[in-house]
Amino acid sequence: MLYQVVHQKADEAVRHVQTVREWEINQTMRALFPETHEPKLAFVVVTRRISTRFFARPNQAGPISDPPPGTVVDSEVTRPERYDFFLVLQSVRQGTVAPTHYNVIYDTTGLKPDRMQRLTYKLTHLYFDWRGTVHVPAPCQCAHKLAFLAGTSLHAELRNKLSTTLFYL
Repeated sequence: MLYQVVHQKADEAVRHVQTVREWEINQTMRALFPETHEPKLAFVVVTRRISTRFFARPNQAGPISDPPPGTVVDSEVTRPERYDFFLVLQSVRQGTVAPTHYNVIYDTTGLKPDRMQRLTYKLTHLYFDWRGTVHVPAPCQCAHKLAFLAGTSLHAELRNKLSTTLFYL
């Protein structure tokens, strides 16, 4: 029974990524760029609330601790058919550190994985409202904040013209 539930959830996640690839990315590309222009873009699904945890042991006899900020895990627990990785962004005083999962679903940038990982880590330092790193890259944090503010402040229905466009971009 547990296998069926886990397997079914995994299939749903794969279908969701395929839908995003086929529909949302194509619509965004058509809306923003003419057919003759092929920009270098990457679409990355950022998942912050995950149950995966990583631990480090600096030497064989030492105690187990949280990995340092900036630690990248891109093998062993990631899927070989995907371009994905985990990134530890912060240190914590109590409990265990929670990594963030990144799944690159579309990439025409030509960046090597280590460059993409470094760029992602550096983007977590750029949030204007916080001195250290945040759990997600600054553009994601800003988009989340904007969506929250719009959802709580705009108490009106969408205009008909906006309902079929990518107005949230």
